[in-house]
Amino acid sequence: MNLAKTKLGEAAIKEAVKYILRDPEKNIPKLIRWGEKIAIREQDKKYIASIKKYLDDPNSNWYKYTYKLLTELHPNVREKVGINYFLNATMFGIPIQLENEKKYDCNIPWAILIDPTSACNLKCKGCWAGEYKPWNLSFEDLDRVITEGKELGIYMYIFSGGEPLMRKDDIIKLCEKHSECAFLSFTNGTLVDEEFAKEMQRVGNFALAFSIEGFEEETDMRRGKGCFNAVMRAMDILRSYGCAFGFSTCYHRYNTEVVASKEYIDLMIQKGCRFGWYFTYVPVGSDSDVNFMATVEQREYMYRRINEIRATEPIFVLDFWNDGEFSNGCIAGGRRYFHINANGDCEPCAFIHYSNMNIKEHSLIEVLKSPLFMAYRRNQPFNNNMLRPCPMIDNPDALRKMVKESGAYSTQLNDNETVDELADKLLEYAKSWGERADKIMMEKQQKNTCA
Repeated sequence: MNLAKTKLGEAAIKEAVKYILRDPEKNIPKLIRWGEKIAIREQDKKYIASIKKYLDDPNSNWYKYTYKLLTELHPNVREKVGINYFLNATMFGIPIQLENEKKYDCNIPWAILIDPTSACNLKCKGCWAGEYKPWNLSFEDLDRVITEGKELGIYMYIFSGGEPLMRKDDIIKLCEKHSECAFLSFTNGTLVDEEFAKEMQRVGNFALAFSIEGFEEETDMRRGKGCFNAVMRAMDILRSYGCAFGFSTCYHRYNTEVVASKEYIDLMIQKGCRFGWYFTYVPVGSDSDVNFMATVEQREYMYRRINEIRATEPIFVLDFWNDGEFSNGCIAGGRRYFHINANGDCEPCAFIHYSNMNIKEHSLIEVLKSPLFMAYRRNQPFNNNMLRPCPMIDNPDALRKMVKESGAYSTQLNDNETVDELADKLLEYAKSWGERADKIMMEKQQKNTCA
């Protein structure tokens, strides 16, 4: 029997990891050897083999990244990152998710994105949350979702909103109660202070992703005057307390080149960001501006630039749309994640505002077996080209078909835009990107054939 598949084995591995992390500079090679021993899936073994190759070279960007991660974080945070994020949420959690996927014949996600509140102290251009009523999920609702999720092997929970930190006391309580889980919150950064940093350091299992749109001009243009400086202050505070954080950037027609620049990445690394999460602007809602979307040329540029950053810089970055090659297409509908809004409506994705069920009235497994989520399961991947993963901006007819077949209702408040209207306004973009993406993929295949 694989040691990692037993509770006794898990406990022994966690104690060993704790020991190794007490002197990370000395024990990085030991950490990799332990990773080789505890990997269960072939996919995990391949990842570890790849990591080992880079960590054998002290001059590589990934060695520098790992060294900074393990030496600059507070010991309590470092331990929770090692155990909660990498062991519980990934090494131990994913095999349980796969077992339950077979048991229930539905998607079981790696992470759940949930909105504690729709309230926010900002009103950013293109954000639909500002149109919602002042909704809040109770602590009991949040606690139940996590409790049921752990039974399915889900140990990763992400908060969005609204501004999640308007509920920061409840979030800290959840981190305490579910101390074996990993938590992340998107935030505008304006509510971070030293007292909150101390709490994050104390619980250890909570990280932040700061929403930022570039430098001061780009950020304040979309989010309001003073927002860029507020994020810079918040990053400085968290870094001084050894907390884990990164950046979350929406790229669009007017900031793509800035947020992919070396100067921007250098600043994020300098401020202490451990990761960067890129999202392309999506025109959700009848009042949204399609012309605000990144052009197909800019999307291709981001695809190439993200891979360049990963190969050269000591920071982990990902692109929610352009990384379909790594995720084998769309990850929504519970395949790797799904979204619960602050009213409790369960949506396949934070950007797909349709639902069949509300978490206040249904269990987690009932939601995952709902008609819309099962339609996602049947149709994923939505395109054979993994650079065209999304059922909305890349394959809008797929979204149209699933919403109609499942009888899903719209969760977009005060908006009478139909799914046909949503799909129709994205057809031209989907066609243009499809042609560009197919050309990119063909060039890659020809290059690999020649190699």
